[in-house]
Amino acid sequence: MPQPSTEFGEELRKRRLEAGLSLTALSGAVHYSKAQLSKVERGIKAPSHDLVRLCDGALGADGALLALIAQAAPDKPTEATFGQVNEEDWIMRLSPDGLNRFQPMGRRQVMSVGVASAMTWGSGASGSLSPAAGVGMLEASRSLFTHYRRLGQSVEPSVLLPVLIAQTHTLRELSAQSDTSTRQQLLSLGSRYAEYVGWLVQETGDDRGALWWTQRAVDLAAAGGDQALAGYALVRRALVTMYRDDAQETVALARRAQSGALPPRIRGLAAQREAQGHALAGDPRACLRALDRARTFLARKDDGSDEPVIGSMHLPDPVGMVTGWCLVDLGRPREASEELDRQLALVGENALRTQVRYGVRRAIAYASAGEIDHACALAAPLLDGVATVRSATVTTDLRRLARVLTRYSNHPSVRQLGPRLSTLSRLSNS
Repeated sequence: MPQPSTEFGEELRKRRLEAGLSLTALSGAVHYSKAQLSKVERGIKAPSHDLVRLCDGALGADGALLALIAQAAPDKPTEATFGQVNEEDWIMRLSPDGLNRFQPMGRRQVMSVGVASAMTWGSGASGSLSPAAGVGMLEASRSLFTHYRRLGQSVEPSVLLPVLIAQTHTLRELSAQSDTSTRQQLLSLGSRYAEYVGWLVQETGDDRGALWWTQRAVDLAAAGGDQALAGYALVRRALVTMYRDDAQETVALARRAQSGALPPRIRGLAAQREAQGHALAGDPRACLRALDRARTFLARKDDGSDEPVIGSMHLPDPVGMVTGWCLVDLGRPREASEELDRQLALVGENALRTQVRYGVRRAIAYASAGEIDHACALAAPLLDGVATVRSATVTTDLRRLARVLTRYSNHPSVRQLGPRLSTLSRLSNS
C-alpha cells in the first residue's frame, strides 16, 4: 500500500489544475469522494493503487502518477532463479483424504529421509519401445492432453496435478526407450504437459513451484530439439511478475520473448504480456503498440505442427480480451467494460475458468466506473465458479473487486454480495 506522500499530492493537484478540473469534477470522473481526494492532495491520506490508476487515466498522466508511488514502494522479493533444483527424483505423496503433495528431491535428500526404502518400480528402461507402441503413446497422450486442458477449465488444480505429473514422467521415461524421431516427439509433448503443470501450480498460489515446472518444461523441450519453448517460458515468468504488480520486469521478460528466431505465436503472446506490463505502468501508447504487434503475430498461420497449441485455447479473440484487461489497469474502466462485454460474449459456456477470470475483471471495470448495481449483478453468478476452480490469480482480482466495492458498503447490492465475496477473497490455495 502506498504511503501518504506530499510529493504525490502536489503532483496530483498540479495535473488536476492543468486539466482545468475542480476537485468535484475529478471526484465524479474517478468515483472517489471529494474529501478523500483533498486529503490525498494534501499528503494526509495515502492513495490506493486503484485511485492512482484512475487519476492517472482521467488526467492523461501516461503513468507519471503511477511512477511516483512505484518509486516509494519497498523492494519486491527476488524472483526464484531457473535451474536451482538439480532434479534427480520426483516425490509425489497421495493421501486418502485428498491432500496431495509433490516435491522435487535430490538423491541425497531421498537417502537422508529414508524414501529410498519405500516401494518402487522400474520403467524397464533397458528395453526398447516398438515404433508402433511409440506412435500409439503419442496419439493417446496428445488426445488426453486436450481433454485435460478442457477439464482444467472446470475443476480445481489439485484434481488434475497428480495425473499430469505422472503423465509427464511417463513420457520422459518412455523417450529413453524410443527411436530418435519418436523420442523427440515424446519429449516435446512431455514439455507441454510440464508447462501446463506449471500454470496449474501457479493457480494454486505457488509461484516458486510454477517457475520450477516451467524450467522442467524448457529442459524437456530442449532435450527433444525444441528450443522455442524457452521463449514461452519467459512469457510465463512475466505472468508471475505481472501478478506481483512488477511492470518493469514484466515488460523486460516479455520483450526478451519477441526474438525473431521464435515462432509467431510465442512472439504474439509475448507482445500481449508486454502490453499488460505497460498497462500496469500506465503507459497507454506503449501498451497499444504492443497489442498491435500481438495481433500481427497471432494472425500468422502456424507451421502445421500437430503439437498442442501454446497458450490459451479458450479465447476466440485473445488480443481483444487482453485489450479489455489492459484498459482496466490504464484507468479507463468504461472502455474496458465495453470491450470485455464484447469478448466475454464470444467465450464458450464450458470455459468456466476463462469466464471467471475475465468476468471478475469486467466487474472491476463496471465498479470502477461507478456502476455498482451492474458490477454486483455481474459478479454474483461468478462466485460459484470462483469456488469451483479455486484460482489464486482470479482471487487476486477478486480482492481488488472487494476493495472497490468496500467504498460502497451501504449500497444494497454490495451488502447482499459482500459476505460471500469477502469469504472467497480470503481463500488460499497454497
